Amino acid sequence: MQAFGKFSTNFDIEYISEQYIYIPQADEIMDVEQLEKMLQKKRKTVAGTIFLYNPTLSPVGYNNNSKLASQGYLFDGKYCELNFDKNCNLFASSIKDGYRGKLIEIKYLFNLNKADIEPTPILEEFDADLDKYTSNQLTRYDKELNYHDYLNIRLSGKFVFFGSGNKFDRHHKNIIAYARNIAAQAAKLGKEISFIYDNNHDAKESQELAYFIPPVATGKLKEVRANAFKKAFSSYPPSIVKIG
Repeated sequence: MQAFGKFSTNFDIEYISEQYIYIPQADEIMDVEQLEKMLQKKRKTVAGTIFLYNPTLSPVGYNNNSKLASQGYLFDGKYCELNFDKNCNLFASSIKDGYRGKLIEIKYLFNLNKADIEPTPILEEFDADLDKYTSNQLTRYDKELNYHDYLNIRLSGKFVFFGSGNKFDRHHKNIIAYARNIAAQAAKLGKEISFIYDNNHDAKESQELAYFIPPVATGKLKEVRANAFKKAFSSYPPSIVKIG
C-alpha cells in the first residue's frame, strides 16, 4: 500500500488538505504522476472514503518531530508520498481483496496536522470556531483548510467508513453537531455507511450520534479494534461491525 497527500499552511499553522491511499494489485509501485492520472477519473478509481479524527503525517524524507516548514518543506500544492502512520499500517494489513487497484480517500474531522490535540485547549478553539463557521467572523483556524462545509462536502466512491472518534466532550456542542452533520450528510448523499461500534450504543444509535470507534488503539484494545476493522473491510463495500 502507498499513501499520498497534499499539505497546506496558513499563518504558520499546517494542515493536510488531501490524502489518498492506494491498494496495489500485486507488488506494483505507483508514482505521483500515476496518482494524478487516476484522480482524473475519480468515479472509476476511488472506491470510497475513510473518515478519521485528525492527522499526524509527514512526507517521505520528513518527520513529525517538528513543523514541516522548519524542516524546509515547500508547500507547493503538489502531491507527495507519505510516511506511514499507525492508521496506514493498519490499512495496509487489512484492506486487500475487493479494493485492489483502487484509491481510498482519507478525510479528517479536523485537518490540523498535529499530534495529541484532544487534551489541549485546541478543542476549545475548534468549538468556538465552529460556532462562527457560518458567519463572517474570523476563526482561529482556517475555515477551508481545517473544517468541512458539510452541506457541500464532496465524497467520491460508494462508501464512507467512519473511524472519526467517539469521545466528544459534552460541553463541545458545536463539535458534536459538526460530527453528526457530516455523518448525516454522507448518508443523505447515498453513501454506504460503515463503522465499528461497541456495547455503549447499537448500530443505529451509533450512526445517529456519530459514535464511531477509532480503528487504532493501544493496550488491550489494539488487537480487538484492528480485528473489527479488518472484518469490516473483508467485504466491499465495508460493513458495520460490532467489537467483541
